[in-house]
Amino acid sequence: MFENDKKRCFIELGKFLSQFSEDKNSRNPAVLFNTPFFEDFVNLIQLSQSHNGWYTPENVYFSIQCWAKALTEENLDKWLSAYNLQINEPKNVGLILAGNIPLVGFHDFLSVLISGNNVLIKTSSNDQFLLPFLAKYLIAIEPELSQRITFVEGKLENFDTVIATGSNNTARYFEYYFKNKPSIIRKNRNSVAVLNGEETTEQLVALGEDIFRYFGLGCRNVSKLFVPKGYSFNAFFEAIFEYQDVIHYEKYANNYDYNKAVFLMSNFKLLDNGFLTIKEDSSYASPISSVFYEFYENLDEIKMRLESESEQIQCIVSNNLIENSIDFGQTQKPNLWDYADNVDTISFLLTTK
Repeated sequence: MFENDKKRCFIELGKFLSQFSEDKNSRNPAVLFNTPFFEDFVNLIQLSQSHNGWYTPENVYFSIQCWAKALTEENLDKWLSAYNLQINEPKNVGLILAGNIPLVGFHDFLSVLISGNNVLIKTSSNDQFLLPFLAKYLIAIEPELSQRITFVEGKLENFDTVIATGSNNTARYFEYYFKNKPSIIRKNRNSVAVLNGEETTEQLVALGEDIFRYFGLGCRNVSKLFVPKGYSFNAFFEAIFEYQDVIHYEKYANNYDYNKAVFLMSNFKLLDNGFLTIKEDSSYASPISSVFYEFYENLDEIKMRLESESEQIQCIVSNNLIENSIDFGQTQKPNLWDYADNVDTISFLLTTK
């Protein structure tokens, strides 16, 4: 396939996905292959929560809309302009995907195909249906892709290189099992926000999006706050109050009750607003329904610490306090060129023999 053919497939996919939103599923007659796919996709979205209790229609629609906005000709051209995508011999690239948030492995899937390689996919048991459906749509657009896309149910075999995502524990297994193959092994990471007390109400409300989207299950969700010594959390709690309905979701509420009880039984000092606990803690990884915080006296010390511990951090949110930080409310809307763990997947795929 030529580069333009590959891009065309994903541009058409973006147009297809743009029809689906939480407010309304609106059929566009100009979109290709709507007759066999539109209603089935609506049904799949509605059934997603029965497949994975965390995959509420709201969050599935959010993920779909993010990809619809990313898969435009302008974005694809901007992303791919940095690379020479002429590959002499396609590689078989194995993907071992996570399932913590809807379509979390789609960027790797896209990167493998757009770089001219073949993809062997082992989906997570928590996300077995969305990506295969989108793959079928792509194959309808370009039947040649049927020879390039394989979903694997058993052991991953016959691959030249691998991209595997998991926990720190599974990463040790991956590193051993794939030690003789070129690989990208992704481990646990968390995201942080650095505040200085001068944030606007709008920014703090947007920070709530970074915390609560996908119930905090993603590596791009903010799980840790760095705040200046003496910081009052009143404005923060007032701003995030509009996310209070999260407590009405049973799985989240169960985690809130359990983790709060564990903290209290351990005599930890907590701040609590009825749907989120915040606890002073040096760790980055807070449990669901909780955010950790840490005081600082010198912003330069925080900058040095974040740099030295960068392998634990996915992204940083701030009001331009930290270089290359992300604006409030944008953590779950990465661009195509925002790579997980800051590892350039396309460069890896193009240079690996």
